[in-house]
Amino acid sequence: MAAITASMVAELRAKTDAPMMECKKALTEADGDMAKAEELLRVKLGTKAGKAASRVTAEGVIAAHIAGTTGAMIEVNCETDFVTKNDMFIAMAQAAARLVAEHNPADVTALGALAYEQDGYGPTLEDVRKGLIGKIGENMSFRRFVRKAGGAQLTSYLHGTRIGVLVEFQGDEVAARDVAMHVAAMKPKALTAAEVPADLVETERSVAAAKAAESGKPADIAAKMVEGSVQKFLKEVSLFNQPFVKNDKQSVEQMLKEKATQVSGFTLYVVGEGIEKKQDDFAAEVAAQVAAAQGKA
Repeated sequence: MAAITASMVAELRAKTDAPMMECKKALTEADGDMAKAEELLRVKLGTKAGKAASRVTAEGVIAAHIAGTTGAMIEVNCETDFVTKNDMFIAMAQAAARLVAEHNPADVTALGALAYEQDGYGPTLEDVRKGLIGKIGENMSFRRFVRKAGGAQLTSYLHGTRIGVLVEFQGDEVAARDVAMHVAAMKPKALTAAEVPADLVETERSVAAAKAAESGKPADIAAKMVEGSVQKFLKEVSLFNQPFVKNDKQSVEQMLKEKATQVSGFTLYVVGEGIEKKQDDFAAEVAAQVAAAQGKA
């Protein structure tokens, strides 16, 4: 049996908003497996257990660059929120997005090798990154990027600097940008129900099956409950089926049809999504600094 620590309980509570004791029970039942414990809580507590799962845990910015039918979006990370407001850091992120669009690098290593000079550093983007690390005193990195150049029209929406959406479309740009804003707010998983990733569907089906089993209903009714839950989930996470944020009386698909506009794809970036951020022990840090100061005295 794995040891269940206070930090594990706190981490699960932060992800799920479930009561502390419920988190401990779930972790115990899951033998310390965080993902399994989260799924157990969803079965027991319903959707409440997943509402905090999208909380981001790292700092950084999203930047986008569009020129005609070629565009790019990039996530650039740093250690603290303070640096995300630094003009040099922001300029580097914006330049990186432009370089992705213009040169189509294969990966972040190839991106770093591209020619770029800023604030006295260069001749490559990687040299600028290293120079700013030394100047600002904080680590920073290029995490991921996407580039689109398939001939479709492109638009983007940045919610502050922490959420970015790139949309491929044909038709009315205002309508397409409204879709980008909608994606930033509602965070769909795919354009249509048929395109929702299979692993997400299976997880939802597993949770629904466990809930149905707990209900004690006959097998045929339980099966219908499971299928109903899955279909409801697919409708909630597919863009075209979602109620449009500016007019919930119509779906996104209906709004686009009304505007004679077609959306063929979108990319959503949320800063720090999926990154575990180091949780500092403030008391321990202060004690260490005091000890260090006494050692120098």
